Amino acid sequence: MSPRPGGRATVARRAGWAVLGAATLAGLGLVAAAADGFGFGPSDGPVGAVAPATTEVTRQDLVATTEEPGEVGLVGRRTLRAASGVVTWLPVAGAVVGRGEQLYRVDEVPTVLLLGDLPAYRTLQEGVSGPDVRQLEENLAALGRTGFDVDDRFTSATAVAVRAWQADLGVARTGVVEPGVVHYAPDAVLVADLVAEVGDDAAGDLVVVAGQERVVTVDLDPRDARFAVAGATVSVTLPDGSVLPATVARVETVVVPGPPGVAGEEDGTTVLRATVTPDDPAALAGDDAPVASTARVAFAADRRDDVLTVPVAALLALAEGGYAVERVDDGGTALVAVETGLFADGRVEVSGAGLAAGDRVVVPG
Repeated sequence: MSPRPGGRATVARRAGWAVLGAATLAGLGLVAAAADGFGFGPSDGPVGAVAPATTEVTRQDLVATTEEPGEVGLVGRRTLRAASGVVTWLPVAGAVVGRGEQLYRVDEVPTVLLLGDLPAYRTLQEGVSGPDVRQLEENLAALGRTGFDVDDRFTSATAVAVRAWQADLGVARTGVVEPGVVHYAPDAVLVADLVAEVGDDAAGDLVVVAGQERVVTVDLDPRDARFAVAGATVSVTLPDGSVLPATVARVETVVVPGPPGVAGEEDGTTVLRATVTPDDPAALAGDDAPVASTARVAFAADRRDDVLTVPVAALLALAEGGYAVERVDDGGTALVAVETGLFADGRVEVSGAGLAAGDRVVVPG
């Protein structure tokens, strides 16, 4: 993980071992070498000295990341409720409920899952029209019902198909679909949790359902909006240490409720909630995958493209201020003054006269 603001001071401490060496060089001849232009002429090592460890100056894209805690969970969690009655049947937690299958029963009347984006918000019966009618008819057709046109109109033919469907469910054949007997979701749902038990009063929360896709959610400070961007590439580290390439799917502003009874925090905290999806959805799936767990998400906080970089350890802190690297030349080495830029992943952006990609610089052995 790259340093946050203030990271350069840390690097200076890491490079601080070189201050004494740089000061010694100044005392032994750096001033005299200034005649060669800033004092960074070649120098020969003593006879028989061990060759120093070196590394190559590279030209590359440099990305500084910031890592934030996140939670792995199911997408689209919804809590299903009923108005009244007694709970007479519930599914098993972890079960997958598909189109036409029951989510729960109250007074032995089932609520059934159908597929679609519109919620069931009104009674559908002969004479009404609209996109919610088309959505119902699409589901009836997918469940094998025929004899009607799939359109926006609830006709007598639609009512006949509804009665046949109701007969299969074992409920009264009214030809009318009340909003409480169907629940729409984009796809099959997973029963994530059971809130109620059979025999409970149904006036309240009953079942928590969610999509089968697992995502990572991260709550960020609103000041981090610069890197919390939909479409951004990130990496996700799971508790077992595995790292997954991923993408920010969406970012939304959310108010997280504060703890009850705590003065000044009742209004909650505003955060940016980033939803992150792995590039390979199967990486968070599988029967043994936990419904919820923790993760760490690395965002690109800053980047520089096509810049010269060296390991941070190659920096020498000069007595007169600033930094240099010790470039390996034919027959010896020479100090090259450099300007530092972005620090990331143990490397630092550098620029300096006479320094080029492919040059070799000394690093501590």
